[in-house]
Amino acid sequence: MTTPSLPIPREGLHAAELTLLEELRKLRRKLRQKDLTAEDDLTLGQRVADRVAANMGSWRFIIIQSVLLSIWVVLNITAWIRHWDPYPFILLNLALSFQAAYAAPIIMMAQNRQQDIDRAAAENDYKINIKAELEIELLHQKLDQLREQEVVQLSLAVKELSELLNRSGLCNDDGNGNAARSTSRRGKRPSA
Repeated sequence: MTTPSLPIPREGLHAAELTLLEELRKLRRKLRQKDLTAEDDLTLGQRVADRVAANMGSWRFIIIQSVLLSIWVVLNITAWIRHWDPYPFILLNLALSFQAAYAAPIIMMAQNRQQDIDRAAAENDYKINIKAELEIELLHQKLDQLREQEVVQLSLAVKELSELLNRSGLCNDDGNGNAARSTSRRGKRPSA
């Protein structure tokens, strides 16, 4: 047997809170349908910036670059091959300057995009927290209403039981709500 669901008591919430709760519920439904971090929504530049930042920010990149720089320097110092960049390695400095000139803005683009994603996630978390607070308030109101109904039902049950006891003669009411047990003569011993 299922119990009928009680309507959620909303008289304790202000109209603005109810409106906000409904908006947050609609937003939650919409966000479930659309994933915020979908790769399909990214432009070519954003995808390239993410990959470059991911590769340049790894130990693999640092190790490979260190090995290449060491080979460059060793080959130019020992002259195994014709000196194409003699000491002080001006061509190497130029190449590293170009790398830094292009790497910095690409990494900044990736960081800005990640910052936008983090900001959207923080805003979404804030809205979820507000919604959770309002939902908890609604649950508290519903529990209070159920508790009040239970107290009323228990009071009626106690009143009905006391009336039944009074009618059956097992309990005498003195008029002030105090019930005194009646004693039957069968259970008493004669006094001597």
